[in-house]
Amino acid sequence: MNEEITTTPKNETQAPPVRRERSRGGRGRNARPPRSMVGPKFDTTVSGKRETDHIPPLKDGDIRVIHLGGVEEIGRNMSMIEYKDSIVIVDSGIQFTETHTPGIDFILPNTRYLEEHKHKIKGVLVTHGHLDHIGAIPYIMPRIGNPQIYARLFTSLMIKKRQEEFPHLAPLTINVVEKDDTVTLGDLKVRFFGVTHAIPDSMGIIVETPYGDVVHTGDLRLEHNDGIPTDDEVERYKVFEHRNVLLLMADSTNCENPGFSISDTVVYNNIETIIRETPGRLIISTFASQVERMLFMLNTAEKYGKKVVVEGRSMKTNVEIAKLANMLKVKPETLIPLEDMNRYPENKLIILATGQQGEEFAALGRIANKTHKFIRLTPRDTILMSSSIVPGNERAVQNLKDKLSRQGAHLIHYKTSDVHSSGHANHDELMWIHRKVHPKFFIPVHGYHYMLRVHADIERKLGTPEENIVIPDNGMVIEITDGGNKIGIIKEKAPSEMIVVDGTSVGKIQDVVMRDRQALAEDGMFVVIGVIDSRTHTLKKSPDLISRGFVYLKESQDLLYQTRLLTKKVIEDALARGGYMNLDQLKQDVTESTTKFLLQKTAKRPVIIPVIITV
Repeated sequence: MNEEITTTPKNETQAPPVRRERSRGGRGRNARPPRSMVGPKFDTTVSGKRETDHIPPLKDGDIRVIHLGGVEEIGRNMSMIEYKDSIVIVDSGIQFTETHTPGIDFILPNTRYLEEHKHKIKGVLVTHGHLDHIGAIPYIMPRIGNPQIYARLFTSLMIKKRQEEFPHLAPLTINVVEKDDTVTLGDLKVRFFGVTHAIPDSMGIIVETPYGDVVHTGDLRLEHNDGIPTDDEVERYKVFEHRNVLLLMADSTNCENPGFSISDTVVYNNIETIIRETPGRLIISTFASQVERMLFMLNTAEKYGKKVVVEGRSMKTNVEIAKLANMLKVKPETLIPLEDMNRYPENKLIILATGQQGEEFAALGRIANKTHKFIRLTPRDTILMSSSIVPGNERAVQNLKDKLSRQGAHLIHYKTSDVHSSGHANHDELMWIHRKVHPKFFIPVHGYHYMLRVHADIERKLGTPEENIVIPDNGMVIEITDGGNKIGIIKEKAPSEMIVVDGTSVGKIQDVVMRDRQALAEDGMFVVIGVIDSRTHTLKKSPDLISRGFVYLKESQDLLYQTRLLTKKVIEDALARGGYMNLDQLKQDVTESTTKFLLQKTAKRPVIIPVIITV
């Protein structure tokens, strides 16, 4: 049961009230959380010495900034600001698996510094509701003392919805704030301001210090008309006109792209035209996280008298959250069940579906593979893919488009029409934002190292000295000293080893496990089974060989025959030398000999698993 309390934050006498909500776990009857979301077991092993003891204490009056994730990758965004006896945290996100982490579910920020300084933590400030900013909350909050969370309404609902998949966890305390609200958190006063992004209620953070403001933008972009920011954007950034901004930390994701990003106005006009003029059934696939675009599509469908089927778990979830936030304005009869769609003319039907990145089991993937229970494509169908391709998904998306086209459907996508705009600012948008914020120091965040370098160049063009810009790494300890006049890096780093969610376990990545998984993915495995007579200490028969993902066995009989002869000789020679008394050494001999032989014959290095059985 959720409890809502209207309260004024402690120690804040002039701040507007915020609504505090305690979100308990609870799972709907039909919910099917992935295995990584059920009962995470935290790796709590610690030595007698704390992992952060090598980092000197923060000097009185200095400001410390550490990025715990999000500055060497896209995702797992998490930063902290420390002053005196207070720490405030900005975001707590996940990153999805990379090529070097096969088989894991999520990658988390490394929070060891926070765990060992949890007595200082005064709050977690969440800029918006995307998973790369909120996804780690269920895993991290129990480790850092469950501090209070501050977020806007839609973001708070996204956090609560995700928390329902962890019913065993202690409830969260979520304070619902609005832009322009101010709260006091220990030694720091925090103010919020609205920003434009791809999801409602996105906001930036202003942390007030005696030397000026520390500003964190979160993810952002500008709404504009032909490169001229709208009046709303100009008004939004007036908050900085008379403020002394000490440090700016800003989103670097799209800083490489020149000019301004495509305006949402252009995208929405094109989408409206497609919805209005498509003669047959229209299937629209977009990122479920593009909530504002999804809401526009629903409103436009109703405007032209069309019925909408929402198909896909994440899409349905976000529609429900939009209802709770009172952002969904369409009439109930506009949304129809999938089973009822055949009751309406094709030109009155829109299907809003997930799967535009080529995911096999998402709605659009099942339609493409002809495995969807209710939807079969015809040449009269039009498919609008209102999204860009996530790097690494190019082949999967091309395969999806091929399968859809083979069924005769007409495809519209971002390369053929302006039907997608990013939620991240391009070069010239960032230049405009930097001018409005006019910081003394600058730290680029949210991107790969090269992106951060490119973003730093923008601040240099505006005249900021080189010594006032820091390109961060995860775990780098950055301090503003000398009464706010100097920024620098101390030599000691906070723990930054990768933390992963692997099934029901959460802990440091084990390099040997990842290496084995990569080897299995690339070269497969090869099992050698030897049976030894325990009385005579001799091999009872030639070893059995099992291969998976290595070679096609029916076409490799000669290779298997030679390998069997080799392993038989290695085992017999070892037994003749007394190897029965040291079976571990015998296994090592088998592994080394087999690895060398197979590498010579195939140029592959499968994982060799020797199995010695005594009978």
